[in-house]
Amino acid sequence: MISSELGDLFANYLGDSLFKCVFEHHLQVVEDNDIKEFLEFGLETGQKHLQMIRDIYEKENIPLPVGFGEEDVRKDAPRLFSDIFMVFYMTEMARAGLHTYASALSTSYRQDIINYFTMCLDDSTIIYNKGVHLLLSKGMDTAPPIIPYPKKVDFVEKDSFISVLAGKSRPVTALEIKHLQININTNTLGKAIMLAFSQIASSEELKAYFKRGANLANEQIVELGKLLLNDNLPTPKILDVHITDTTASPFSDKLLLYHAVLSTGIGIQNYGTAISKIMRHDIHLQFTTLSTSIGKFGNDGMELMIKKGWLEEPPTAADRDKLSRNS
Repeated sequence: MISSELGDLFANYLGDSLFKCVFEHHLQVVEDNDIKEFLEFGLETGQKHLQMIRDIYEKENIPLPVGFGEEDVRKDAPRLFSDIFMVFYMTEMARAGLHTYASALSTSYRQDIINYFTMCLDDSTIIYNKGVHLLLSKGMDTAPPIIPYPKKVDFVEKDSFISVLAGKSRPVTALEIKHLQININTNTLGKAIMLAFSQIASSEELKAYFKRGANLANEQIVELGKLLLNDNLPTPKILDVHITDTTASPFSDKLLLYHAVLSTGIGIQNYGTAISKIMRHDIHLQFTTLSTSIGKFGNDGMELMIKKGWLEEPPTAADRDKLSRNS
């Protein structure tokens, strides 16, 4: 395998082993039968991915990552989130999977790896499609707001289209609305996860880190929401009410912390995509500024994982200097 295939399979194994633990907990406490069926499909999909990666690693004689397993999920723990939150969570993870697997597929060259990531992309499409329709059927609409259809074809004539002149700016475009909505959704999910983790983590150090993450997500929701409100567009509702009052953790601290770092990476990925598509300078600057603060939060999480001995080292290039010294 080439480096990109090694790196993507490693990250995929860690991610799916984490989600397997999350879905197992959700299935132990879910009450709605439609949502239970959706979660079962997600769990079966993740288990299929994990087994296929194991087979590839065994074929190549590569040590299997530790990832997450039975020791990271507590089967007797009470529910942490509402049923509808579980659907939103899984749908947003599928959205992230569409980006992640498309990237992995685009840098794969071995046929069995291409086939694997194609299958993963198809699986994410199915889960996302099921999730969106299930959310709507349960009364939760996460779609961006509606705007009028264009009545004629126009061309931009002034640079004020991309700049703010005399304190005024043009209305946001359809694509800008899309990326504002996606990133507000990501942060509402992130805020709820961080709040929940802050009440179940076993150490004060992790509690403080997760509270900081919740505050950061809230700041980003407010700042991005202002850009929609300025054009009289609605903003998504926060999800804090979907967190229960339990203080008993269903998961290990290692899983909680890695989940926070993984979620931060998804947020940065979304911001990067938004920055590449947004045309108005002030919104572009806003996303750039916010991505810097979330990047700092993610980096601090990585340092915490290293400090606690929980960060598995991904496949790396050969250290030629070290090999030369040891020869």
